[in-house]
Amino acid sequence: MTTGTAGTTGTADAPTAAKTGTALVVGRRGRFGRNAFTVAMIWRREMVRFLRSRVRIITGLAQPVLFLFVLGVGLGPVIGDRGIEGVSYQAFLFPGVLVMSIMFTAMFSAISIVWDREFGFLREMLVAPVSRASLVLGKAVGSASIAVLQGTLLLLTAPLVDVDLGIGEAFAMIGLLMLLAFAIVSFGIVVASRMQRVESFQVVMGVVVNPMLFLSGALFPLQGLPDWLSVASKLNPITYGVDPVRRVLLGERGALTWNGEVLPIWTEILVVVVLGAAMLALATRLFSRSD
Repeated sequence: MTTGTAGTTGTADAPTAAKTGTALVVGRRGRFGRNAFTVAMIWRREMVRFLRSRVRIITGLAQPVLFLFVLGVGLGPVIGDRGIEGVSYQAFLFPGVLVMSIMFTAMFSAISIVWDREFGFLREMLVAPVSRASLVLGKAVGSASIAVLQGTLLLLTAPLVDVDLGIGEAFAMIGLLMLLAFAIVSFGIVVASRMQRVESFQVVMGVVVNPMLFLSGALFPLQGLPDWLSVASKLNPITYGVDPVRRVLLGERGALTWNGEVLPIWTEILVVVVLGAAMLALATRLFSRSD
């Protein structure tokens, strides 16, 4: 009888012991280890949520494909090669559609922060013994990975619009898209960190995202624009994400210029990196003030 009781107790306490052991292992991690573990866990959570949602994957591809194969085919005969000489409008539009996919996926990935706030999960994360920077970084890296995965699926349509995409170009594209996605997600986190309801976030994103997209040169060439529109486009940080992607795919033709000089591609990449770092720092600061 005693032996049976002891065996039963040992079996019942096994999950508790396992949890205690895990807690001790996590507790023994240094500060860097805890923060790195947090980033990895939040990244994993974002990826699992995305991969389990087939509707989200399909709807994320629907709008870019609609623009590419409906708008591109419809306006192609009208625009001809006035976008870039010798390049069809669909080929010209393809880099813009990639950035569009990245923008919308990255921005609306940040909406889960508002959901987490409403359901109390955000509060649990904020009271954890880890830095706010690791929480924000994990969210940014996870959401950016989702956006790049979505954009990578669109790369498969490149042959359908007569865009030659080699292995080198593909890797360069993925790197550029990752930088842009990280910057956009960080901006989305800044907005989401101050929102209390999902509806408010959606309204703000609709007001902000569409003008940034239209002014970026994603849908039409920036050459020959009125002065005020040209200035607005060059003040738009997304412009410096679209142009490198287009230059990787289509070459230097139609590249962004300042005072008649083609802007170096490393300068455009630097703008995106600085934007991402600034938005990440601001998001971390705002998270530190969150309740």
